[in-house]
Amino acid sequence: MEIQGEIQDFIYQNELNSYTIAVFDTEEEELTVVGYLPFVQRGDTLNLIGKFVDHKDYGRQFKIDTFEKIMPQTLSALEKYLSNGNIKGIGEATAKKIIKKFGEDTINVLRNEPERLAEIRGITAEKAKEMSESFVENQEVWQIVSFLERFGIGVENAKKIYDNLGINSIEKIETDPYILIDLTRGVDFRQIDQMALELGISYDNDKRVQSGIKYGLIRATYNGNSCTLKGGLIEFVISLLDVSAECVENQLINLKVKDEIVIENRDDGEWVYLSQFYKTEEEIAYKLIRLNNSKNVKKIDKIEKALEKVEKQSDISLSDKQKEAVLAINEENVTVITGGPGTGKTTIIKTIIELYESRGKKVILAAPTGRAAKKMTEATGKEASTLHRLLGIGKLDDDGIYSRHKEFQGEPIDADVIVVDELSMVDMFVMQYLLRCIYQGTKLILVGDSDQLPSVGPGTVLKDIISSERIQTIHLDKIFRQAAKSKIILNAHRVNKGELFLGKEDIEDETNDDFFMIQQVSQERALNELISLCTGRLQKFGNYDFFQNIQVLTPTKKGLLGTKELNKALQQALNPNQGNFPEKAYSGAIYRVGDRIMQIKNNYDIYWEREDEYGKKEVGSGVFNGEMGSIIKVNDREKYIEIRFDDDKQALYEYAELDQIEHSYAITIHKAQGSEFDVVIMVLPRTAPMLLTRNLLYTGITRAKKLLIVIGDEKTVEFMINNVDSKKRNTGLKNKLYAD
Repeated sequence: MEIQGEIQDFIYQNELNSYTIAVFDTEEEELTVVGYLPFVQRGDTLNLIGKFVDHKDYGRQFKIDTFEKIMPQTLSALEKYLSNGNIKGIGEATAKKIIKKFGEDTINVLRNEPERLAEIRGITAEKAKEMSESFVENQEVWQIVSFLERFGIGVENAKKIYDNLGINSIEKIETDPYILIDLTRGVDFRQIDQMALELGISYDNDKRVQSGIKYGLIRATYNGNSCTLKGGLIEFVISLLDVSAECVENQLINLKVKDEIVIENRDDGEWVYLSQFYKTEEEIAYKLIRLNNSKNVKKIDKIEKALEKVEKQSDISLSDKQKEAVLAINEENVTVITGGPGTGKTTIIKTIIELYESRGKKVILAAPTGRAAKKMTEATGKEASTLHRLLGIGKLDDDGIYSRHKEFQGEPIDADVIVVDELSMVDMFVMQYLLRCIYQGTKLILVGDSDQLPSVGPGTVLKDIISSERIQTIHLDKIFRQAAKSKIILNAHRVNKGELFLGKEDIEDETNDDFFMIQQVSQERALNELISLCTGRLQKFGNYDFFQNIQVLTPTKKGLLGTKELNKALQQALNPNQGNFPEKAYSGAIYRVGDRIMQIKNNYDIYWEREDEYGKKEVGSGVFNGEMGSIIKVNDREKYIEIRFDDDKQALYEYAELDQIEHSYAITIHKAQGSEFDVVIMVLPRTAPMLLTRNLLYTGITRAKKLLIVIGDEKTVEFMINNVDSKKRNTGLKNKLYAD
């Protein structure tokens, strides 16, 4: 809906992204409005498009989707606008004089006849020109929001674009629409290109072809690549722009001369990078080697004796390989510990904590996500932080991690030893940020399993570091006796080696019954099996309750066995409509008390509360992508849902904010990365081949702690085990480390 009125006052405004809470006066009422309002001042008249919502604490508000500034409709409102300090050279007294002199013709004079302003005593011809230019500039700022919407660019990015382009932004974009490619991610290239062609730009125009090349490189990064083969890029640009190969080759040379791209020659061909991605890999390689080569000031003398003492005090007995890892950490400043489940990575971390903290050294633990950090905390008994919190990356916008990477320097981390777990989930930019925040002489221990799924963002940092052989790496390949009794762990290692699940002939007497495969080709029957397991069968087997212990995983979002349909079916089976209790329908889903949900966006601002074990209240802000919890209240009168997350923090979500959550009775294997669950039921439908990969199957298996049930057919499992290279990423960090 649309409402029109005037900004009376600001309650809050974020200077970085212009998120605003303001008092808004319409003809009918005075109300609170919330949303992104760049370029807006007190007294501005706006046409707002959005919807009314009810906030638990602040009551009825208007949530803004987009807006349009309009000229004040009365002389008194116009006087207020002119005197708000936004027009250079015009204050309250001057505004009164202008309105008194020109009345209804004021806007025309300011815009088209600025010389007439000099008729007012005290305004020179030069000053009149300055006032007019400032007035016109302000008007242009009003128009940029709606102008950018044509290209799929939201209001939250309008200020960033204006800050980059300054006065005459719209004119600059209309003259050269391709500049938007450099300023923000996710733009509609074809819309931009169509506008440029309509302006008369030729098909082989230098700017057009260069922008097509950069767009192709950006598209490659969406799939996790940091670079792409030159030949493939040329083919893509030819198809996109309908130009010749020679034309693309020429513009690749021009972009290289301008340092906007880098072409790297390797034994396997020519690889093209956006300069920023190449320089990020270069910086990671340089800083890792420099950190590793710096003086080893944290080395423990007589380490073998110290290790014996820790083993005795902790009542543990390290294997030769684990001791080798601890000794390597002592000898090197940077060490990688890698291995599959049950190979003793956690024991090494606990030993390192004991060794260094007993000597007064500060050890910090970190992981890429909240759930991974929680798992690390539970495994070691020491608090772990997310990397975003540790580094203070903070509220970067969706493309900020790329567009602001040069600005981020971070605060040096106060630590003697830093241990980062689940490094396979860390992308190249977060790794770059981490290395910028580490003092020379600090020990950095990188822990992870490179056979799991790669990071969401670009790069394969862990895999590249290991394969470069420049950083001391300890490969843990021995499965410990206790872990060797688990069919979950044994099958995970078999899959990783390209072998099928254990058969009856492979199982020893001591092996635990913690892994089962239910052969089922029919998706309908597979769904029935799944619901049966979740609604009672497993309770009899091991006293497992769905809401306490069980998580359903699937490779896909689509189809009968994808997350969308599974969540509907499982909700109906496990938490059906109870009659008179309130529920909220939103975007094809129905939310009820008791529903399992997952946060699917980072929200740094949302307020939460929780009580500690002593009943002391703790408050904070921020709920992050991947955090899971349950709905504990649906308040239809005040239009909000209350959620208790698995770490006991409770937060309120207005109905208009429900796009931040989705049901999590079933989640994708990608979303489960970094987490562990007592019981995992993994359904494997015959879906898109690109989703059915070995590392996806391996990652899914390793999410289960006590029991894993796979529902699918042997052909699908065999296909996944053999499908190794379908999602190989193109990166160059290994080469840069090797060549350093």
